[in-house]
Amino acid sequence: MLTLDTELSHIKGINKRIIAGLAKMGIATVRGLLLHLPARYDDFSQASGIADLAIGQTATVRGHVRKISMRRTFRRNLTVIEAVIADHTGAIRAVWFNQPYLMNTLAVGTPGSFAGKVTYAQNGLCLSSPVYEPEEAEATHTGGLIPIYPETKGVTSRGIRYLVKPILQALGQIPDCIPAPVLKYAKLPDFTTALNAAHFPQSLEQAETGKKRIAFEDLFLLQMANLQTKMRLAQEPATPIPWTPAERDHLLAALPFTLTLSQRGALDELLMDIARPNPMNRLLQGDVGSGKTVVVAIAALLAAKHGFQTAILAPTEVLARQHYRTIARLFGAAIHDWHSSVALMTGHEARMFYGEDLETAVPKARAAERVKDGQLHIVIGTHAILEKSVSFHKLALIAVDEQHRFGVEQRATLGKKTSAASKAAHPLIPHFLSMSATPIPRTLSLTVFGDLELSTIDELPAGRLPIVTKIVPDASRTKAYDFIRAQVKQGRQAFVICPRIERASADTDEGIPAAKSHWDDVKAVEEEYDRLAKRVFSDLRVGMLHGKMKSAEKALIMKRFADGELDILVATSVIEVGVDVPNASIMAIEDADRFGLAQLYQFRGRVGRGEHQSACLLFTANRSTIARERLTALMTAKNGFELAERDLLLRGPGEFLGQHQTGLPDTMMGALKNIELVKAARAGALATLEEHGEKQSPLLAERLAKFKHSIHLE
Repeated sequence: MLTLDTELSHIKGINKRIIAGLAKMGIATVRGLLLHLPARYDDFSQASGIADLAIGQTATVRGHVRKISMRRTFRRNLTVIEAVIADHTGAIRAVWFNQPYLMNTLAVGTPGSFAGKVTYAQNGLCLSSPVYEPEEAEATHTGGLIPIYPETKGVTSRGIRYLVKPILQALGQIPDCIPAPVLKYAKLPDFTTALNAAHFPQSLEQAETGKKRIAFEDLFLLQMANLQTKMRLAQEPATPIPWTPAERDHLLAALPFTLTLSQRGALDELLMDIARPNPMNRLLQGDVGSGKTVVVAIAALLAAKHGFQTAILAPTEVLARQHYRTIARLFGAAIHDWHSSVALMTGHEARMFYGEDLETAVPKARAAERVKDGQLHIVIGTHAILEKSVSFHKLALIAVDEQHRFGVEQRATLGKKTSAASKAAHPLIPHFLSMSATPIPRTLSLTVFGDLELSTIDELPAGRLPIVTKIVPDASRTKAYDFIRAQVKQGRQAFVICPRIERASADTDEGIPAAKSHWDDVKAVEEEYDRLAKRVFSDLRVGMLHGKMKSAEKALIMKRFADGELDILVATSVIEVGVDVPNASIMAIEDADRFGLAQLYQFRGRVGRGEHQSACLLFTANRSTIARERLTALMTAKNGFELAERDLLLRGPGEFLGQHQTGLPDTMMGALKNIELVKAARAGALATLEEHGEKQSPLLAERLAKFKHSIHLE
C-alpha cells in the first residue's frame, strides 16, 4: 500500500538513476517528493496559433510534425534534432539538443502539443527545446500552469511531473494530521487538496493557497512543539532565589547611572521569574549597547547573595572578558560587601575577582575546584565552562549571550553541571536566560523562539547620540579617509571592518588561474591593514584583529585599542559582539553590501557608546538597486526592530537563526515572513492543546514526534 512514508526505491517502475538523483536532493520518500514544491509555473493555459507567436513568448502549439531531421555538431559534440511543426495558421521550426530518441517519437505526421519558449534563430522564429505530449494524452506538460521544480543532474521538471501525478492519484484522500477546526479557522484546505493545488493548479492563486497550507502544517507543528515544551517546563522544579527589594535597590544605587524604563521592566520580569519554584525560560533582547549585561549582573549578584551560582556563557573570549570587566567595574563594592565572587574562564585563562580590585589570575584547574565547591558564585566564560572538568555546586541561573551561537546540546550540558543536582532524586532545573543583541522579528519570536518568554530593552541609555550613517561610494573614499583622520586628530578612534581575513589566491594548486568568483573584489583584512598602515594612514597607529589570531594576541590588540594605544583597528566580524570602546567614534565597513542588515547593525553598535558624536561609513562599489535599498534601510530605520523586519523580508530568516540553525523545512522558511500565518498557527496549536492536552490524535502525535526528531533549534 502506498503511503507518504513509502520509500521511492520500493515503488516499481521508477528509474534508479532518478532515485539516485532525488536522493542527492535529500528526497527519499513519497512525502519528500510531494513536498518538493514547484519554484514557478509556466503558463501554457492558452494554445496559440503558430501565426500569432512572438519572440520571447512561452506558448503551447497544437499541430503535427511536417518534417524532422537529426545532425551532429562535432565542434561541441551535440546531437541536434530539428523539426517543422505546422497547424492551420502556419509552421515553425523546433529544435532539441541531445535528445536523439525524439527521432522515433516524432515521426512525420505525428500530432500533439508542443510547449516552449519562442526564440529567433537563422532568420526565423523557433521553438527552443519544447515539451511534447501526444494529442490523446491528458495534458501534464503542455496544458495549463506547468510546474517547474528545482532540478539537479538527471532529475528534470518533466521527470518529477511524471512521478508526482500518478503518485497523487494513487494516494487518493490523505489523512490530515491538522484538526479540521484549525484548518477552518485558518481558512485553508486539507492536505490532499493543498498538494494537488501546489503541483497542478488551475490558477496561480490556487497554487499559492496550496503552498500556504503546506507551510502552515510545519508552522503548526513547530508551535505545538514549543507550547508543549513550555507547558512541561512549567511543571518542573527549580530553585527559587529569594531576593528582596532592599537588596535589589542596594545594587541599583551602586550604579553610576539610572536604568532606563525598559531596563527596569526587563529586570522586574527577570527577578519575578527567578523567585518562582519553576524554571524560567526567557529571552532578553535589546539593541546593541542597551544594557543587557547590567540586568543579568543584578540577577546574578542577588543569586550570589543567597549562596547560589550563575553561569554566563559567551560565544567569544572577547565578549566573555567584556562581561567580566563590566560586572567587576560596576559592582566591585557590592561583590566585596556581600562576600561574593566573579570568575572568568576561557580556553586560555582563569581569573577570580572578590571586589575592591582584588583580582587574581589562577590556573584553570584551581578555578574549576572553586566552582565545584561553591566559592566562585558568578562564572563567566566561553565553551571552556562546558568542559567535563567544570561542575557547579549550586547552579541556579544560566545566561547565554548570543544564544543562537550555541547548540541545544551545549546548553543542556551546562544545565546538568551542578553537583548538588546530580545527587538529588529529583534534580532542580536552573533558571535559563537567553540574550540577543540581534533584534528578532515578531514572526521568529512567535515561532523559532516560541517556547521562551520575551523581554525587550528597546531604548538606549540616556545621553547617547544617534549615530550618523552614510553610504560611501568609491568616488568619495578619499574624502571619507580625510574625515577619519580628522576625527583621530581630535582624539577619537576608528574601526575598519573587512569581510575576509585574506584575499583568495589567484592561482589554483596546479598554477592555473582560478575562475573569478564574487569574492575576488572583496576587501581582505590583512591586505587592507597593510594598505592603510603603510599608505593611507602611515602617520597614525593602525592595528589588526581577526579570528585566526591566537587568543593572547587578540586580547593584547583589544587591550591596546581600548587603552588608546591604537588609533585605527582593522578587523573582521570578530568585533561584531563584545567590544566596548567608548572613545571609538568611527565605524567604517568595507564592502558593506556583503553583510546582512542585522550584522551591519551589530557593527554600527560598536560605536556611539561615549559622549562624542559617532559615524558609520558604509563603503561599497555595488551600484545595484537592491544593494542601495538594503544600505538605505540601515540609514532610515528608527530602531533595530524595524530593521530586523526589513532584513527578514530582504534576506530571509537565516540571517537571524545563525549558521548552525538547521532542520527547518524549506516550506517553512519562506512562511516565517508571514506574520498572519504564524499567528493563525499559534492560535490553532494553543486551542488544540487547551482542548486535548498531551492526548492528541494518534496521527497528530505521530507526525509531531517525527517533526521534533527532524529538526533542532539553536
